[in-house]
Order: sequence, then structure tokens, then C-alpha cells
Amino acid sequence: MSDHKRFGPADPEDLVQSNIGILTSGGDCPGLNAVIRGAVRSAERLGYGCIGFLHGYEGLVDPIQYRKLTSENVSGILMTGGTILGSTNQGRFCAVKGENTRVDLDPNLLQAVKQSVAQLNLAGLICVGGDGSLAVAQQFFEVGIPVVGVPKTIDNDLSATAFTFGFDSAVACATEAIDRLHTTGASHGRVMILEVMGRHAGWIALHAGVAGGADVILLPEIRWTWDNIAQQIETRRAAGKNFTIIVVAEGTHLPDGEHVVRERRQEDRQTRLGGIGNVVAYELSARLGVETRSTVLGHLQRGGMPTAFDRLLATQFGVHATRLVHQGLLGRMVCYQPHEILDVSIQDAVGQLNRVTLNNATVVTARGLGISFGDLHPTDPFDAIIQSSAQTTADTPTSFPGVIPFIPDLDMPFDSTFIAE
Repeated sequence: MSDHKRFGPADPEDLVQSNIGILTSGGDCPGLNAVIRGAVRSAERLGYGCIGFLHGYEGLVDPIQYRKLTSENVSGILMTGGTILGSTNQGRFCAVKGENTRVDLDPNLLQAVKQSVAQLNLAGLICVGGDGSLAVAQQFFEVGIPVVGVPKTIDNDLSATAFTFGFDSAVACATEAIDRLHTTGASHGRVMILEVMGRHAGWIALHAGVAGGADVILLPEIRWTWDNIAQQIETRRAAGKNFTIIVVAEGTHLPDGEHVVRERRQEDRQTRLGGIGNVVAYELSARLGVETRSTVLGHLQRGGMPTAFDRLLATQFGVHATRLVHQGLLGRMVCYQPHEILDVSIQDAVGQLNRVTLNNATVVTARGLGISFGDLHPTDPFDAIIQSSAQTTADTPTSFPGVIPFIPDLDMPFDSTFIAE
């Protein structure tokens, strides 16, 4: 068995040194390894040992499964996708089922985790995950387990941070797919539908749709009708455009308010969405007599190398998560508010989703380009932002409530030029 992997009882060496634990939970995405690398390298400089738990939260108990992490064995992982620690979005640690539905974990399970943390002499446990995984971390903190959160979701739907790592890589993947659909759609005069991820928020569809030059973007946040999409297709035809590109987020409701699902909710996981692209393709073909094709991008959005932006953001998150443990700022999550790496309580971070709004700058940009969201909107695409500008200026706080700015500790061995601007 590898020297870096431990199962069952802890290594006596790990009981002496003060350690920082790290785990990756939920769906994978590009940038997870960059977080691990950033946390390990900065922790070593502060004198901590590092322990990486395997398979998400499952590696914490019955049996304990972990590997010792060092600068040597995390070398070279900055640019690799996935996670060297493994991850899971099902099992015993499912704390969210559906939107804003908390499920309390078994108290005996929580006590077992607490015992593992004490046994391994952890000064803090860095939990990398999305809203569901961070909801678990919050329950850990409520029973006295020293946790720090790192936001991870390609959906970019956590309100406490402007961006999450993995999102930019997913948008890049989806944009490339739209570029490819343009050429084949134009060649055959087809309506091409691309279904992308986005359970509660349509950020990937919105950003990729604008960047890729889509003609219609369908989002969970904006109600739409078949007639409005048909009108956009017919308007393009009248202008001599024989093809149309439609991007739809998997969590988008149909006009009757229903979701399209692949698998209903199970005991240890949320409902699996997917298939709305095929429904849109079928309905438009039946209504307009046009040839349609649907492509589901799926897990291609989660794989591959992280973009430069995601590598940088993930690295900063890893380093600053270590900083929170070192300074005793537990129960908090690192977050990005341009151009600062700050922190907010985990409880506040998971309490509200970050959704696309009608007056969002990218939505307004899309409307200004003539992109349809399948809804009825004013002739002037800038009406929404004009009407809300006065209220935004007067009422919007300059930062997320509860966010604590990073104040450098002069005793920490960090080069000041490396700290967020």
C-alpha cells in the first residue's frame, strides 16, 4: 500500500503534528487540484502537516480514509482537472435535498467525525464544495468541528462570491460547443439546441450564449413561451438567416412551469435534471416544420484542464482557506469580490442562491444584441437597467453583508505581493 495512503487507525506521526485537513465534495470541476495545491503549499510554510480525506466526507469515518499531502506529491497538479482526493455527491452526508431544504445529519455520524478530527489533531478542516457540501460543513461547525469552506460550483450560484472556480472553464467549454454548432447548423439550415448545466441558475447558458453568439437563451430565471421562440426563428428566416442557435440551461422550466427530469429524487441525492434540450427540439420541429438537433453537453463541462482564471482563483482560495485556519477564523468561507479575496460565514453563504436577474448587465447586453430569452420585453433593451439604476445606486451595499475583508498578518510568511489586490 502507498506510503501516502492510510485506512483505519491514524498513523502515530499524524497524532503529534498540528494538521490541516482538506476534502473535495460534490460534483467535480476544473480547479479542485489547484485548491489542494494552494492549501498544502501555504500550510507547509506555516508549519502544518496536511491530510487529504478521500471520497469527500465519506473518508472521515468508518473507516477513516486519507492520504498525507506534501508539496512533493501535489507538484504538477495545478493544471489537471478532477481531484486527486476523489469526490462524491451521495452517501451518508447528504444535507440538502432540493432547493433550500436542509436535512439534519445523524448526530452519531457528526460525533464520529468530531472524534476523527480530534484523533488526527486537525487545527481545521477545509471543505471544498457547493451549496450542499457547505451545508454539511455548517452542521459540522454547529457541533464544534473546526471547518473552513471553499466555494466550488460550475453553476456559479452562491450569492456570497462573485465567481466560483470551475465556472469559467465550463463557460469556455460551452462556448466552444456553440462555435462548432454554428458551422454545422449553417451548413444544413437547422435549429441547433445546446443543453448546458445550471440547476437553479442560468449563468453558464447566459455567459456562453452571449460569448458564442447564440440567438435564443433559455434560463431558469426567465419565463418564456413557445410562440416567442418561434417568432425569433421566423424573424431570422425573414432576414435570410437559415439557422438558429438556442442555448438552454438544464434547470429551465417549460412554459407550463414543469421541469424535465432524468431521474426523480432518491434518498441520498437530488433529482437529476436533463432532457429539456430534446423537448425544445421536438416541439419546435412540430410547430414550425424545421429540422432540429439537440446536443447535451453534460459532463464535458466538468472535465479537462482549468482555465487560467480558474487556476488563479482556486489557488487563491486554497491559500486563503489556510489563512483562515491559521488565524482561527472558523465556520467561514472564502469568497471573491473583485478584486479581493474575503470571507463570509458559511451559514450566510449557503442561505441564498445567486440567480440571474432581468437587469443583469449580461442580460441587458444580450437584449441589446437582439438575443431572445423567449419572453416579452420592452422594445428598448436598456429599459430594465435604466429603471433600476436609481435604486441600485441608493440601496445596494458595496459588499456582501457579513463579508470580512482580509487584513494581512505581518507574522505570516506570505509575500505581500501575493496577497489579493
